[in-house]
Amino acid sequence: MFRLFRSLLAAALVLAPLPILAAPCGNTGAGFATWKRDFADEARRAGVGARGLQALAQAQYATRTIAADRNQKSFRYSLDKFMQVRGAATIVAQGRKRKARHPEFYAALERRFGVPAGILIALHGMETAFGGFMGDSPVVSAITTLAYDCRRSDFFTPHALAALKLVDQGTITGATLGARHGELGHTQFLPGNALAYGVDANGDSRVDFYDMSDALASTANFLRQKGWKPGRGYQPGEPNFEVIRQWNAAGVYQKAIAIMAARIDG
Repeated sequence: MFRLFRSLLAAALVLAPLPILAAPCGNTGAGFATWKRDFADEARRAGVGARGLQALAQAQYATRTIAADRNQKSFRYSLDKFMQVRGAATIVAQGRKRKARHPEFYAALERRFGVPAGILIALHGMETAFGGFMGDSPVVSAITTLAYDCRRSDFFTPHALAALKLVDQGTITGATLGARHGELGHTQFLPGNALAYGVDANGDSRVDFYDMSDALASTANFLRQKGWKPGRGYQPGEPNFEVIRQWNAAGVYQKAIAIMAARIDG
């Protein structure tokens, strides 16, 4: 009986599935090539196809992304300093003009998603100066570098997989440029959010975050899906301020957006 038990146990151990191990992270570029090979297996299991895997294979370790991630100072500023450094007065002034030039565009977004123009315009101005600068770093390289880096690998790994799926879909390519942390388009969507909340607003049957209509509709959709309550307030202590937190975790950023949006809408 004991021999039979040992035989059954041995068979069970042989047949038991082995645990799926995540690709090991690193703190320098030395292990990035090895990590990419391991991560490719993880990507295949997650449903990434040939184009996404090719983009992963061609990704480069993004030293500027790592430098930017280690040196984020502006979120430690006071609110007044933050608004000064980020050009809040200019964003408000230009934002009012943009709203006045295209009132029906913003009104249509508010009717559809319940998010007022001021919020969308403030985010657009804060993130890319209304599309004036949408980044100079290849999105796939930046986001896979952050997934590999040990500091916040758990956070960025789903976004890295999403970026590869966006390549599969044709939404981006391996060469598409975005921000240093892999954000893309007019309002700097992280790839996972782009994949989940993207909206084709201009009717061309594709979601293009470098098209203003698609980007702002996608931003409004993100906020609505995160709990935005149409017609309710968005200042600190009001219901929709909590939704602004879903866009950016920095308190000084959240307050700046709420202030600028009120001035644009006012």
